[in-house]
Amino acid sequence: MAKKPKSRLILTVLAAVVVAALLIFAFWPSPTMVDIGTVTRGPMQVTINEEGRTRVHDTYVVSAPVNGQLLRIEAEPGDLVSAGMVIARMTPTPLDARSRAQAQAAIASAQASIRAARESVEQARSDKRLADAELAREQELWELQSTSRAALDLAIRDAENAQAALESARSSVAMREAELAEARARLLGSAPGASGGAIALRAPASGRILEVMQESAATLAAGTPIVEIGDVGSDLEVLVELLSTDAVTVSLGDPVLVEGWGGDTPLRGVVVQLEPQGFTKVSALGVEEQRVNAIVRLSADQPTNAGLGSGFRVEARIIVWQDRDALVVPASALFRDQGHWAVLAVDGGEAVLRRVTIGRNNGTQAQVLEGLEEGAQVVLYPSSDLADGEAVEQREVG
Repeated sequence: MAKKPKSRLILTVLAAVVVAALLIFAFWPSPTMVDIGTVTRGPMQVTINEEGRTRVHDTYVVSAPVNGQLLRIEAEPGDLVSAGMVIARMTPTPLDARSRAQAQAAIASAQASIRAARESVEQARSDKRLADAELAREQELWELQSTSRAALDLAIRDAENAQAALESARSSVAMREAELAEARARLLGSAPGASGGAIALRAPASGRILEVMQESAATLAAGTPIVEIGDVGSDLEVLVELLSTDAVTVSLGDPVLVEGWGGDTPLRGVVVQLEPQGFTKVSALGVEEQRVNAIVRLSADQPTNAGLGSGFRVEARIIVWQDRDALVVPASALFRDQGHWAVLAVDGGEAVLRRVTIGRNNGTQAQVLEGLEEGAQVVLYPSSDLADGEAVEQREVG
């Protein structure tokens, strides 16, 4: 009879222990489920993203050289033309003595402009030879690992800019020659009473017809624009309207990726000009913004942009900073702690508060200068309720 109460006591104690264990398990705090990211090392870029539009760098407007009757133009926008090709004809109105003297003075001025433009071509050609020689030296040093990548990129940029300057100087010569031809055309039929046959208006440069301003036959005054010509194949540039606060961070020579133009791969370019004068523009939300025009020259060593013309919308990403071997942490892991940047690192299943020193931040990634090492795990989108030392666990995806 003594064994029965003893066994009952043992069962009661065991039941109490099981109940206590179940209560402890039920009320024991479980790890907080969080998203976890990793500190990695790799390439990082800081870009300024804005919409832009394409335009032809050097456009040529063929205008009426004299007062007269324009004959109907058969050319249409998009037609290919070559330098010297006849694109329109007009019958001049006879000039008086004063107009004739002005036309002769215009011829002399145009001849002087041609001489100056040809001297500019020689200067640009000399600068191009110097830039090519410097690029060749930097490439040899790069192969010998005796120079930096930045120096090589700078030499490449200088060579591209020199080539663009040479092309611009050559285009200037063609423009001045067209002005001379226009000035000479004004003398046709200049004598009072002279009948004067139809004069031919020729294309000053090769390219495509961008716009026909006067298609039908009409009586025009001298200087009236008739046709606009440009080379959309190799002379395209991108005009980007930057916020003035972003423009101050952009430098000449910064690389640019042009996306959203309709092709499969981005087009490469470089910032060649930042206009010094800003302007006010009203955004779609009705907010006044100060904008600055940035000009991006597309690289000449890429394939012709088939289908991309003047006035097309594109998206430009200007790279203002980049590092090919940066220590980066997801920007979503960062928060402010007493005026300092901090993260919650995952160490042994617990969230540990760590202050970090951050360099560049592009909104997706942040450059880590101090406080974290490669491979460290951090809590993404940390909640304000998550405390230092609290147990955490990776949230299951899906």
